[in-house]
Amino acid sequence: MGKIVISENVSLDGVVQDPTGEEGFRHGGWFAQVGDKDREERAKVVLDEALGAKAFLLGRRSYEFLAARWPSRNGELADRLNSLPKYVVSSTLEDPDWNNSTVLKGDAVDEVSKLKQELTGDIVVPASFQLLRTLMEHDLVDELRLKIFPVVLGDGERLFTEISDKKPIRLLDAQTVEGGIAYLTYESVRDA
Repeated sequence: MGKIVISENVSLDGVVQDPTGEEGFRHGGWFAQVGDKDREERAKVVLDEALGAKAFLLGRRSYEFLAARWPSRNGELADRLNSLPKYVVSSTLEDPDWNNSTVLKGDAVDEVSKLKQELTGDIVVPASFQLLRTLMEHDLVDELRLKIFPVVLGDGERLFTEISDKKPIRLLDAQTVEGGIAYLTYESVRDA
């Protein structure tokens, strides 16, 4: 059985909106505010996660963002992302052009539940915070990997909104990576 693993970059106050600054959000670009020093440590975290993934699961907007950038890149991470199976939850995407991409057109909950049954290993959900909320709401998330950036934005789209009930989670691991980024790994607690 597959394991749904959420992977998010988030500000200290829970904002996930526009980390790269390309969406026009007034606080956009907060991802880069950590600085360029020792980016190798952050890159290793991302590469290790990609190497450990069986597949990526994405919402349409995150898919389009990544598909516009990674196919033309080179290197170990690019090679892994370009070869990795990618599943896109979308009712509008017709012909995905990024290598090894499949559109899941049905009900997101049903499609992801089937995917969990079909695959074995980590099904990583990078970005895609709207999809994350649906998966959390329906208890499909097994693990959360949050990279907490040391910046407070005050407003913006938050990671956890629109969830109807509490969702207990348990801390599995905590690390600090370059720039003071807290890398926290949690598992969902279903027996609580």
